[in-house]
Formats: sequence, C-alpha cells, structure tokens
Amino acid sequence: MRAALMATIVPLADIDPALIEQLLDRAFEPERRQRTAYKIREGTDWLPGLSFAALDDEDYLAGTIQTWPVALTDADGRAHPMLMVGPVAVVPEMQGEGIGKALMVAMLSALDPRASLPQVMIGDPEYYGRFFGFSAEPTQGWLLPGPYDPRRLLVRCDNPSVLPREGVLGPWRK
Repeated sequence: MRAALMATIVPLADIDPALIEQLLDRAFEPERRQRTAYKIREGTDWLPGLSFAALDDEDYLAGTIQTWPVALTDADGRAHPMLMVGPVAVVPEMQGEGIGKALMVAMLSALDPRASLPQVMIGDPEYYGRFFGFSAEPTQGWLLPGPYDPRRLLVRCDNPSVLPREGVLGPWRK
C-alpha cells in the first residue's frame, strides 16, 4: 500500500521495537509514558493486525500507528471491548505531509466490517472528526484513569447508541 507522499505502509510487527520507541520519543518526548493513554492500555500489547508503520522513500521509519485492546467497564462491572487507536506518531520533520492520515486509513481499512469494535482515542476532535468520523459526544460520561480533556476523548462506532453512557476506560482483561 502506498501513500500519496511516497510513504510505504507496512505491518508494525516488521519494525525493530527499538526504532518504534525512538520515533515515539521524537514525536511525543520521553515523558509520554506518564500520559493517561498509557494507563488505559497498561499491561496489554498492541494488535499486530491493526498496527502499521510508514517508511519514507529511503525506507526510513517516518511514522507509526498502534491499536490496543481496551474496554469500557460499565456500572454493573460489564466490560465492553473496544479498540484504542494511538499513538499516531510521525517524525517531526515530516508532520503535516499526510503520513498520519495514511496510517489512519491503513488501520481503518484493516478493520473487519462484519464485526468492528468501537474505536476510541484521545486526539484532536476537529481533525479526527472531520476526516475519520470520531466524536466526543458519546464519551462525555466516561472516566479515564488519569487527567484528560473530555473534548479530546473520541469514539468512532457504526451505531453509537449501543455504547454505554457511563463507564471507566481501561485495559482489556480477559
């Protein structure tokens, strides 16, 4: 799969984990591990079939997207499985060139349309709403295990009316 800007999209599992960590540090700073998103997915591994890397025209790592198994636990203790999208990371010198968008398209295209789980993320509502259909409206009664801006807690779902109105988002526990 090729993105418009000569980025090649490949499975993230094909990339050396040390290079992934270096890219995330460059895109978000090493303090990124203190963010609430890390607490939501704590103890889980990203999903290989829904996580991708973008290589530039010289085959250097230019961006990554990871997708994680999480759940919204409602007041009755029932876990509603979801997919947490992110981080979507692009090396600083290539941000704004469409690589992040290509990674999002690759991930969304890899979802099984017959049984896709709701996708949740912490991100820019204007961007992810406009291009990918994410919304903060269904998430306003949700809680996270750390500080966050409620307008940035976004979800994408074929039928948002099936989502619990309240709950705590955290790692998926089998």
